[in-house]
Amino acid sequence: MKVYVIIATYNGKKWIEECLTSVLFSSISITIILVDNFSNDDTVQLINLKFKKLIHLKKLILIEQKENLGFGKANNIGVSYALSKDADFVFLLNQDAYLQQDTISELIKVHKSNKDYGIISPIHLNGDGSRLDQNFSNYLKANNSIIFDVLQQNYGKTIYQVPFVNAAAWLLPRKTIEKIGGFDPIFLHYGEDDNYCQRILFHNLKIGVSPYAYVYHDRENSNKVKDKSEKEKLIFKERYYKYKWANINIEVKRDIKQHKNKLQKLILKLLIKFKFKEAIYYKKELSLINHILPEIFNSRRINSKKGKHYL
Repeated sequence: MKVYVIIATYNGKKWIEECLTSVLFSSISITIILVDNFSNDDTVQLINLKFKKLIHLKKLILIEQKENLGFGKANNIGVSYALSKDADFVFLLNQDAYLQQDTISELIKVHKSNKDYGIISPIHLNGDGSRLDQNFSNYLKANNSIIFDVLQQNYGKTIYQVPFVNAAAWLLPRKTIEKIGGFDPIFLHYGEDDNYCQRILFHNLKIGVSPYAYVYHDRENSNKVKDKSEKEKLIFKERYYKYKWANINIEVKRDIKQHKNKLQKLILKLLIKFKFKEAIYYKKELSLINHILPEIFNSRRINSKKGKHYL
């Protein structure tokens, strides 16, 4: 059985040594593929220094990029490499996440009895393991039974079905990748895992969380809301529209038409009231929509078919 762990890094010096060490202590044989997105904080230098022997033995494959490709494209490079080496399983792991010794072996064990699951994730704890990762706990709210069982620390199942789990720690069987492909490149960073889960469900696979496997996600969760610049607002809007309208589980043409009409009416209303600054912003948003619609419809066309897309 060939298992490859894919880690996309960008300025991950703070976490990467602990991340890699946790993978190396796994209870099964694993090869690591690390794709670095042109880090400028000595991430690569640290890897070459601390893990030189593993690189020499080809247990750690370091693939350096000359630009920041984003999360999805970097992972696609790693997944494509793993497939070329006849990987049976690929495990996607964030640079700021750490495994327990039996995390991956437990997930593979669960998969063998639940082959209709395209993605299986461990429970995500915070960095020191004292509680659930904040964002992860929000994702679990779609399945009340797992929330209750987590709180009671009493699990009645080996896997709980959920509609979405973030890609910080995903076990992907080879058959999943051959059926779904890689991450859609219309997403640079954020939204790509939402889209992948949408595609999983469209192609009649399930998404699950195993309560007997754990990962520590060492990130800061903040509820602080800051005022966004106009550029930041438009970036957020682009991500949102792609997330919403590239979802192949729903028809979107009518919604798009209605939304564009609504924006056009709003722009006219603002102009009549001499609110030119706001009108200009919404005109930019409307232009953004028209600009991204061709790639959204192309994405829908590709992703509605089975295949190793984007790899």
